[in-house]
Amino acid sequence: MMECVKDIRAERDAESRVPEVRTAPETPGTGGAEDRPYPAQRSAMSDADADPGRNAGGTGREAAGGVQSVERAFRVLEILADARGEVPLAEIARSAGLAQPTAHRLLQTMLRLGYVRQLDSRGYALGPGLIHLGSRATPPLVQRAQPVMVELEEVARETVNLAVLDGDHVAYVGQVPSRHQMRMFTEVGRRVLPHSAGVGKAILSTLPEVRVREIIAGTGMPRFTPTTITEPEALLADLREARRRGFAVDDGEREVGVRCVAVPVPGSSPAAALSISGPSARINDELAATITDALLAAAARLAVDA
Repeated sequence: MMECVKDIRAERDAESRVPEVRTAPETPGTGGAEDRPYPAQRSAMSDADADPGRNAGGTGREAAGGVQSVERAFRVLEILADARGEVPLAEIARSAGLAQPTAHRLLQTMLRLGYVRQLDSRGYALGPGLIHLGSRATPPLVQRAQPVMVELEEVARETVNLAVLDGDHVAYVGQVPSRHQMRMFTEVGRRVLPHSAGVGKAILSTLPEVRVREIIAGTGMPRFTPTTITEPEALLADLREARRRGFAVDDGEREVGVRCVAVPVPGSSPAAALSISGPSARINDELAATITDALLAAAARLAVDA
């Protein structure tokens, strides 16, 4: 009985130290359909597969062998990043699967370090300290590729992306968006599975098949659309063809109605690829041929300094 009373008092004391917050409408995250498997295989996937590149935030589960406090702190940062604005404490705690006092302690620590800021509304947002870290994490190739990507967008008038191999995933590190109002958009920093993305297949085509098998054995090959390649041998055959012709094609394999042409950047480290993507209705065979030539020439220019 005394233990119960102590627990209740401890909870009340902790809650009294947490500032009151104003609840706000839930801000939708930015996770797009690129991270959602096709329904036929959804049930067979873990949360990490469904949203590659992030731990199963909001579930209260930490990866085996991980440091719990570090994983929780990064989970909170990812929640703030997805919100693209301020988030009240109660919403952060709920999304992260944490008690409010725990979430509050994490936020106050990151606030002191400059990685989180607290607004007048008492909600939280990402802090300026992350800008420095982000700039240091950007591969040197991104700066060199930026003017080249601008030129590619002028040729194709479609979205241009630069991506690099990041472990067993592919990370988007640069982008020049299309001038069209309806355009393709993949958030810079997003990590995706490589087997269904044009940039992913372009990068995989430069790797030994033994390494490709290791990657897909670790990540799996979930289906995102009816045309996603989900069999290892079929993927390897597609990569051989991409290697032979010098470019890879994603024809609605990650997003229905989206076409993407991608080429590897020779000699880049980490392995990188350039792509141009847009609605299939706009990227017809004639434009695809023009896009491919432009991408190959651009990759050759970047390879000199890769």
